[in-house]
Amino acid sequence: MSILQTPPGSFLQKSSLPDHPAVGEINKESEISAVVLDDAITRARTALLAQQREDGHWCFPLEADCTIPAEYILMMHFMDEVDPALEHRIANFLRSRQVTDGHGGWSLYYGGDFDMSCSVKAYYALKLAGDSPEIAHMIRARNAILERGGAARSNVFTRLLLAMYRQLPWRGVPFVPAEIMLLPRWFPFHLRKVAYWSRTVMVPLSILCTLKAKAVNPRDVHVRELFTVDPEKEKNYFPVRTSFNRLLLYLERLGSKLEPLIPSFIRRRALKKAEQWTIERLNGKDGLGAIFPAMVNAYEALTLLGYNHDHPLLQQCRLALHELLINEGEDVTWCQPCVSPVWDTVLAALALQEDKQADSTPIRRALDWIVPLQALDQPGDWRNNRPDLPGGGWAFQYANPHYPDLDDTAVAAWALYQADKGDYRTSITRAADWLAGMQSSNGGFAAFDIDNVHYYLNEIPFADHGALLDPPSSDVTARCIGLLALNGEARHQEAVQRGLAFLFREQESSGAWFGRWGTNYVYGTWSVLEALRLARVGHDHPAVKRAVQWLKSVQRADGGWGETNDSYLDPGLAGQLETSTSFQTAWAVLGLMAAGEARSVAVKNGIDYLIRSRSATGLWEEPWFTAPGFPKVFYLKYHGYSSYFPLWALNRYRAMNSGSATA
Repeated sequence: MSILQTPPGSFLQKSSLPDHPAVGEINKESEISAVVLDDAITRARTALLAQQREDGHWCFPLEADCTIPAEYILMMHFMDEVDPALEHRIANFLRSRQVTDGHGGWSLYYGGDFDMSCSVKAYYALKLAGDSPEIAHMIRARNAILERGGAARSNVFTRLLLAMYRQLPWRGVPFVPAEIMLLPRWFPFHLRKVAYWSRTVMVPLSILCTLKAKAVNPRDVHVRELFTVDPEKEKNYFPVRTSFNRLLLYLERLGSKLEPLIPSFIRRRALKKAEQWTIERLNGKDGLGAIFPAMVNAYEALTLLGYNHDHPLLQQCRLALHELLINEGEDVTWCQPCVSPVWDTVLAALALQEDKQADSTPIRRALDWIVPLQALDQPGDWRNNRPDLPGGGWAFQYANPHYPDLDDTAVAAWALYQADKGDYRTSITRAADWLAGMQSSNGGFAAFDIDNVHYYLNEIPFADHGALLDPPSSDVTARCIGLLALNGEARHQEAVQRGLAFLFREQESSGAWFGRWGTNYVYGTWSVLEALRLARVGHDHPAVKRAVQWLKSVQRADGGWGETNDSYLDPGLAGQLETSTSFQTAWAVLGLMAAGEARSVAVKNGIDYLIRSRSATGLWEEPWFTAPGFPKVFYLKYHGYSSYFPLWALNRYRAMNSGSATA
């Protein structure tokens, strides 16, 4: 299926989930033909290698929900830099993603419920692009928005955008003054206390809010029809979630009223510091934080500060944003939230490494491409907490040296170790030492920061998305301790033991682990079982046995596994989806094999599902979103997951399985 086709209706409709039969009752009699398995591996490997870039790396598209392409159109109108042809192609994409046989709005992922903010932005973008509000699809979208309370019920980021377009008053958005740059570190709120993505979005946003930015909006397009009450009369923009939240809201509103009393010299100093902070991290053609929301805010903020259209910094901003566009055919374009070359490359390498007999040349080309991207001595925000720790991390993107990623670093070093631990010893050692130095005090590892656990900050009005922080997670911890255990340095063993203790504490009562960066419990459980294998935790360990039991209990009748993103909202849906998916089946099978189940019926049936579900290309093509950017509010589809994870599982199965399956 093309990613631009609307998935079949059966994918999009909620239905009662089937009961899972006992694993031993599925295809118990049949065996997997070695010829069929070899053919599946050969075709999948050939197809994956065909997508390798000339310099050795892979970079698959990374798709988010429609807020990102909608915001691209909104940005063009904000800046009065409208490219009509590009606007037309993005609008085609937005129309193709509207749910036409359900709620009539836009969802955060295929099969998901109506999302207010995504729908408001998509509607506004289409109206800016010329769609009449009286066209059928616009009427459906508007009705869906109004039936659920109207645009005033949007999240903070959408309301901020609407304020800049003068669709609602500034009192309807959180108080985000540039003076946050001047707060001392001991203050309850400080930039160092929030996650990297929050910092890179908030700092240029504080410039826009302080200067009360006004979109140019050259066609003077408004969306007041999306409000159930005149926005000027609306009083309830900030729903109260808790008593503490009520207190913080009161203090925030008080600060907003006192804003006119801020001395001008302090305001100038704050704006200058925000400007300098942004420019220092602008990151060339890869953009601020290498993520779309921060890049857009930086572009608009620098323009508002008076930078000329042809200024090199603005040229960098435009190039970085343009690099995120994906053209599908001649008439459709969409925008990525960021790019994933390092992540795609190291995971593809790991998948290929499972076949010990295959030509290793493509793997070495990929890893040789990775090595120079390691961030060693560059400045980075992580140094705020570890100023004396030598660098050694990799970023997720082509370049993002201020923000190396622990998950990418662990996986990159893992692939380097398996390829040639002698040749790549310097890179592996620097990575392992950096990872060990980035362990949080509870024994876990986060994606970018240490001890980023100031949970009270999720109660401030700005944080209605609940994703302001970067606390340790089971999946990142698993990757980090797996690498440290594999590398085997004595000085890292205490870190491994503390990480293992964290993981054992984090195991759910069901036996699964929560997946922060992949959907969801299937991903988390695979991640931890793989780490336990690398750390040589016995297959008879109670945590391993409980995880195996859980994975087997959620295997579907067709032999595969699937899990909906709805499990982030309702843990009762853990391991459940209307159909199996290739990448989640691969995770489950890899997890079971890591736990000593390579010859089990469950694994055999999972492999059989992967072989049967291939497309004519030799790979797997599915519409499903594969991961959360932020659980409950932002989701992603890694287009590479259906290419390298199933191959990884098939390769490992062939390498490990030399006899008949056992129950």
